[in-house]
Formats: sequence, structure tokens, C-alpha cells
Amino acid sequence: METILKQIEEYKSEIAAFTAENADSLEAFRIKWLGTKGLVKATMGEMKNVPNDQKKEFGQTLNAFKLFAEEKFDTEKQKIEASAEAEVFGSIDWSLPGEPEFIGTRHPISLVRNKVVDIFKRLGFAEAEGPEVEDDWHNFGALNLPPDHPARDMQDTFYVNQDPTWILRTHTSNVQIREMEKGKLPIRLIMPGRVYRNETISARAHCFFHQVEGLYIAENVSFADLKQTLYFFVKEFFNQDVKIRFRPSYFPFTEPSAEMDISCQICGGKGCNVCKHTGWVEILGCGMVHPNVLENCGIDSTKYTGFAFGMGLERLTMLKYQVKDLRLFSENDVRFLKQFEGAL
Repeated sequence: METILKQIEEYKSEIAAFTAENADSLEAFRIKWLGTKGLVKATMGEMKNVPNDQKKEFGQTLNAFKLFAEEKFDTEKQKIEASAEAEVFGSIDWSLPGEPEFIGTRHPISLVRNKVVDIFKRLGFAEAEGPEVEDDWHNFGALNLPPDHPARDMQDTFYVNQDPTWILRTHTSNVQIREMEKGKLPIRLIMPGRVYRNETISARAHCFFHQVEGLYIAENVSFADLKQTLYFFVKEFFNQDVKIRFRPSYFPFTEPSAEMDISCQICGGKGCNVCKHTGWVEILGCGMVHPNVLENCGIDSTKYTGFAFGMGLERLTMLKYQVKDLRLFSENDVRFLKQFEGAL
């Protein structure tokens, strides 16, 4: 045993005298002393040759020897790493300008959505949202669109797993139905959200887009209330003198119905591909809520009336920022999105 203890002291002297010159010499030290076939493990194997009454004392000596080797390795490793960091630090030319960090900005659709919601909130409208995967009743049936109604063909629908019961909503009107079903009157809500239609993607259309719909249900609500609400919105949103016109239209869920046009903000009314060279752009559909829709939601149509409207956010954004191709909004081109930093 005395021979082994003497050997350990010699090993400790050799370890203490070691200084790592580089990572390779440090790795060689690890393999020699702490590796699977290293001297520390080989020395610990001598435990079997020690008498039983001396095993405890010898075991303590072996553990101290192992810790001594490990601490020496950790110390030299820290020196090597610190030296490498200092070398890198010293190689940097601190006089060079730093690389700029690009900070993201809100998407133009989000900017316009927030602006629209804010305008209507000032008129007393609360914000509401609903599911994007919807059943047939809330998306079509309750809106006065029975299964055989020809108006369903106006909206090419995405069905979920070929199940005609569940679809991706084609408009945010499903939120209107869900809110009316709650029976909490009066109702004055603005409902933004994403919708889906199976349409050919072009500069003017996409298979998914965003809508904002509004609903006001109370006693003695008239079409004049609807017009004044929308006049206020257009003036506030575009913040300039915009020409406005209403055209009679048809929607199964409103009666009477109308479409609202404004003078094209891209060409100034002279004619372009966005306004189809007419000088006018349709921005929303609207009308008085059909009595059948009210009754479908459990609302007495002889006592309550209301108006509803819906507009596409992409269309508004194109007019607001004079963007001529709707596809740019979904391409995530940083060069395009960067233009809207600080907008609105």
C-alpha cells in the first residue's frame, strides 16, 4: 500500500506541474489522466489489493486524487477558453460600423383592421369574434340561405373533410348569428376576421382574405342610421373628401340591400385596373337585417330592426396605401412590409 500511496503523490506532483498550451494538449491531459483507460481509473483499480481494514482510508485518498485531477483539468480548460475569447475579442475592429438589426412592423392589414375597429368603437360598437371553422347553419342557414338557395353559388366554399356540415366560413356573418342567438339586445358590434373562398388567386382576389362586419339591432333602427354611420366611417378612415354613392343590390340576409362605392383613391377617379377603369370602387355591402334572419335567431322582427354591413380589409388597404396587387399582402416580402413602418 505504501508503494501505491507514493505513486499517487508522484502523480499529483506531475498533475500540479502541468500547464495546457492549447486545446490539443488539454485533451491529451484528459485522456491520460481522466480517460476510460487513464491513470486515475487504473489507480482506483488498486483498491482490490488493499487489506479490508485499510480500504476506507485508501478510498478517501483515491477520491481526493480523482478530485485533484478533475479540478486541474477544469482550471486549465477555463484558461484555454478565456485565451480563445481574448483572441477573438482582440481581432475585432471596433471602429467598423455595426450591422443594423431589422425591427419588424405591423402588417398593413393589421394596421387597417385596428383603424377600422377604432373608428366604430368611437360610435359605440363593441368588438366580437367567432370560429373560422363553422357549421352550415351559422354560415348559411340562419342567414336566410336554405340548402337549395341559388345565392350559395355566389360563394365557392371550402368543406372540411368533404363533410357538407362543416366548412371554412365564407364571411364573418357567422359571428352576427352567434351574437344574435344570445338574445342580449340591443346589439351594436363590429366583427373582424379571416374568411375563405375557393377563388382563383389574382391581383384582385385570393382564396383567403379578411373582413370586418358590423351589426346594429335595436328598436326603430332605419336605413338613414346605416347611411350616416357609413358616411362617418369613410370620412374618418380616408381623412379627405371622398365621393360616395349607394347602389341598390341584393343579399339574402338584408332587405333592402345596397352596395357602397367610393371614388378610386389610386387613380383619383381617372380609371385604373383596380377600379376597372370606372373611377369607382365598391368597398362594402350593407342593408337592413332581413326579418327572417331576426326570427331565425329568436328576435321579434315586429319589435326590432337593424342594419348590417361588411367590407374587405384588403380592398380598404389597397385604396388607403395605393397597392395595386392584393397578392403582395400574403407574400411576406420584407421590402414591401417595411414601407408601412409608422403608418396610420
